[in-house]
Amino acid sequence: MNVQQTVRRWLPSRLDTGAAVAGLLMAIAMFPLRFFASQIYIKTIPLVLGTACILYLITSVRDESTVNGLPTLSRNALRLLPILVVVCTSAMVVIAVEHGERSVLFFDVAGVAGTMLLAQIAFSGKQSFNRTQILLQIVLLAAVVRLSALYVTPGLIGIDIWTHITQLAGGIKAAGTLEAISNNKHYTSPLYHLLVVTTSLLADVPLRLALYLSLGLAMPVAILVVFTIANLLVEPRWAALATALFAFGDYVIEWGIHIIPTSMGLILFLGVLYWLVRVMRTDYELREFGLLVLFTTAVILTHQVSSFIMLVLLGAGLVAYLVLKLRIFTRSPLDPDVFRVRNPLNIAGLLAFDAGFITFLWSFTPYNGNSFLVTVLSYLQETLASSAGVLNLAGPSGGSAGAAAASQGPTLIETVATYINTTGFLLLLFGTFVGCLYVVNRRRAQQSVFTLLSASAIMLVFVLGLPMFGIRNFIPQRWFAFLYAPLVLLTVIGLRHLAIELDRRTVAVVVLIFVLVFPSAMVMSSNGAVDNPVFENQEAQLAYSEAEIDAAYTFGEMTGSPDGDNLRPDQVVFTDHPYQTLFKRTGSYPADTARINDSEPVTHDITVYRQEQTESATYFINSNGIGEVRNIPQQRICRSNQAVIYSNSAVKMCVTSPATDA
Repeated sequence: MNVQQTVRRWLPSRLDTGAAVAGLLMAIAMFPLRFFASQIYIKTIPLVLGTACILYLITSVRDESTVNGLPTLSRNALRLLPILVVVCTSAMVVIAVEHGERSVLFFDVAGVAGTMLLAQIAFSGKQSFNRTQILLQIVLLAAVVRLSALYVTPGLIGIDIWTHITQLAGGIKAAGTLEAISNNKHYTSPLYHLLVVTTSLLADVPLRLALYLSLGLAMPVAILVVFTIANLLVEPRWAALATALFAFGDYVIEWGIHIIPTSMGLILFLGVLYWLVRVMRTDYELREFGLLVLFTTAVILTHQVSSFIMLVLLGAGLVAYLVLKLRIFTRSPLDPDVFRVRNPLNIAGLLAFDAGFITFLWSFTPYNGNSFLVTVLSYLQETLASSAGVLNLAGPSGGSAGAAAASQGPTLIETVATYINTTGFLLLLFGTFVGCLYVVNRRRAQQSVFTLLSASAIMLVFVLGLPMFGIRNFIPQRWFAFLYAPLVLLTVIGLRHLAIELDRRTVAVVVLIFVLVFPSAMVMSSNGAVDNPVFENQEAQLAYSEAEIDAAYTFGEMTGSPDGDNLRPDQVVFTDHPYQTLFKRTGSYPADTARINDSEPVTHDITVYRQEQTESATYFINSNGIGEVRNIPQQRICRSNQAVIYSNSAVKMCVTSPATDA
């Protein structure tokens, strides 16, 4: 009790306004960092944080509430917009099929459709809001955005997916047993591969089609789980807004077309989040808590990174429990869960069970010649000892930042591409900051929203904080889609507060920015368009033509697909990244990224040229050993002293000829 009294004495009377002032001071303090580092988040987050805190402070000093803060569209407009959304989605299908890809026009129409969808949600009155109609539009638009990419792409989209489908799932199907992947880390987390193989056998279809019929169809439908979570916290209209924002998330779109265990882990994570929020807000029964345990176990048996992210979520729930047990918050008797028996809910037992189960599985999961647990800990120790340092920055996407290694400043196109890649995320951060300030008010304290706040804060440390110190071992790119779930929930809580408390014109501008900018920025982001980047000279395309896929498989047939351990270094195929991964991950032939200098041809004996190397963005290793985007003419890859042993409409394979070798 003395501790509680001491904490109460030193905390301000209103935690939300105190936090807003502290956030504003923090934003001012971080602003000068832009002069020491050019990283996009260092430049923008102080502005986003400061703006959110200022707007919240304005709402806290207003004497009167503007209950109906958002303007509403006319009844005729609300009748017309759903029709236009359906027309746009139909046009997107036609465009994708006619162009054979999700073209820039496809993304433009998708952005317009998303804007009209968000406008229906944000600017409809309580009486005119039609929940069923809105949710159908969200699922329809999300499905078209994702399934169009799957339909028009000849092969698989992405890098890792080739390993999961052609080697792991293919090995399980051929052998009829999990022993086929006994030396792979997915041996103890096989649910993804078992689902694909089972679908393939039951439907009598190839593995690629089985993947699309199972997880491919599930990804856009699973978005509705966000609505069920948000509806436990806010009214249906705001819950629908959270669902639409999540559906347009660029990383959420990516895992809907690059369908790997991360995708399945994301679906199960949403299930964990739903049952966690539900048991925190209701007097649950054993069945409901059992389903929570079941979903957490399923995540563990699906994907290692997803499992760790889930532990962060459960840890955030325990943090929320401990904070509320301090009793520094004065709860309103009008809150529905004030007098619940289990208020707050202690989930330490569930966290201990999952952490123990994960440790047990990882201790004998094979990975790089050792157990997964030992290997990842050794990698982390090596990183902390060798490469960690202040402002040792990762790129915005958490991937290779080789292109940023050039000494010259970014071009205008590079700057535009960078801001498009980050604008949607920054808008979510703005809404999240406002939502966090709202929920820390003493009278609004609830374990469910405190869990969202804590989870967002901890996950942001992993995706933005640790990479600033050179620590990227936790693969931050895989975290963003999971992070978007608590972010969109807190965002709609924040926007709802602004709509109630802020001046009508001001809040209309804020929401209108979301409506106009968010959908287009997200679908055009490099992660939302991995199959066909909008800025084709800035981002590598992670989808291949029929000719490029045939070339890789043909080379494997010509050579007998030898193992890399049986080849000399000069017998390895060298080409661009990501094309070299297609050779390796399909098991066709050992390959690596070609090394280039500023002007001379490459010196490798076996090289592969494709038109993308000249026409679009592809990665090569420069003279400093760093990957960077280059456009290379054919003569620098397939040289005059080489013989062409294979050629089709898009690819040439060249080997050094003994007759002409200098």
